[in-house]
Amino acid sequence: MTTMTDPPQESFRLSMLLNDTRYRSYTFQFIALIVLIASAAFLMSNLFSNLAAAGLNISYQFLGTPAGYDINQTLIDYSSQSTNARAALVGILNTLLVAFLACVTATIFGVIAGVLRLSNNWLVSKLMSFYVEIFRNIPVLIWIIIIFTIMIAVLPGPRAFRGDEPAASMVFDAIAFTNRGVYIPAPVWGAGSLLVVATFLLSIVGVIAYRRYATKLLYDTGRLLPMGWPSLAILFVPTLLVYFIMGMPIGLDYPVLKGFNFSGGIKVGGPLIALWFALSIYTGAFIAENVRAGIQAISKGQSEAAGALGLRQGRIMNLVVLPQALRVIIPPLISQYLNITKNSSLAIAVGYADVTATLGGITLNQTGRAIECVLLLMLFYLTISLCISAVMNVYNNSVKLKER
Repeated sequence: MTTMTDPPQESFRLSMLLNDTRYRSYTFQFIALIVLIASAAFLMSNLFSNLAAAGLNISYQFLGTPAGYDINQTLIDYSSQSTNARAALVGILNTLLVAFLACVTATIFGVIAGVLRLSNNWLVSKLMSFYVEIFRNIPVLIWIIIIFTIMIAVLPGPRAFRGDEPAASMVFDAIAFTNRGVYIPAPVWGAGSLLVVATFLLSIVGVIAYRRYATKLLYDTGRLLPMGWPSLAILFVPTLLVYFIMGMPIGLDYPVLKGFNFSGGIKVGGPLIALWFALSIYTGAFIAENVRAGIQAISKGQSEAAGALGLRQGRIMNLVVLPQALRVIIPPLISQYLNITKNSSLAIAVGYADVTATLGGITLNQTGRAIECVLLLMLFYLTISLCISAVMNVYNNSVKLKER
């Protein structure tokens, strides 16, 4: 009677690290890691040696000293006597503000242009093609300067509103358009306003829940619930009820011309508007191409089958085409959001105080701490880019095709 035995195990030898395919890739990776660490150590050693020879050292104590300069638009309290750290924080918040606004509006422009570019209407399709080709092939810096120059040249100064002459650039006596920026009413928060805001946020959650329920019901049973007016009712009716029950706790502070400028309200500076709009229309042209490619990646049979079931074109686009196209659109869309965040560093061209203008510009020049400021800038942009990628990748995983 014979027995089956396992083949003898080959003993490990150092030569197997290069000759055996099971270990060769790990060997090369380990060598590359050692070379990378050695190169980084050499560069750091060279940096510290040069700093020591120049009598310098890396120190971040300058962040606690007074900044000594003003910033034209801030989201938090700031004065020239505030620290360099607070000036950097103001710049970071300004960067995040323009990046968020540009991402939202660029997405809106891109989706609309991408869908309309596939329209059967020849004129609409060609207009959208003209928009895409013009805006994406001219550098965004030029668009920033063009829009800012137009605002300065076309819009009147605040003193033009003085006297009994009609204010041509005033809208509803509430919004003032000037060459210094746009002045809009500011909310005045009273007792109970927090409850109104909380109700509005819960209403948004309710709208999302209702639309998901309606979509699931359509897929499961074929029953089509209305989307438009129920969503508006859920969004506004509870908030308005709480608003009036609490005695209208939220008011508006309107801008009023006093002296040579407006007081009250909120000033949206011209540099912010120019940067925001330029980033939006420029990146929107790229997003439009992503949307067009995503829609064309869906088989025409999907649309024809939905049309055979009696669905209107709008329903076909919202319920059949776009949900599948998102799997193609989202990955390149992440790159466009990252480009918006990084392109916001061009704000210094129009005097908008983003983090590059404050920390990487004025603070760097005044303190002479170039290495420290540049390292902090690199850390900020790396962190915000990784955060955007992480959030968008979570959403991308939620819409991707689930394999069984």
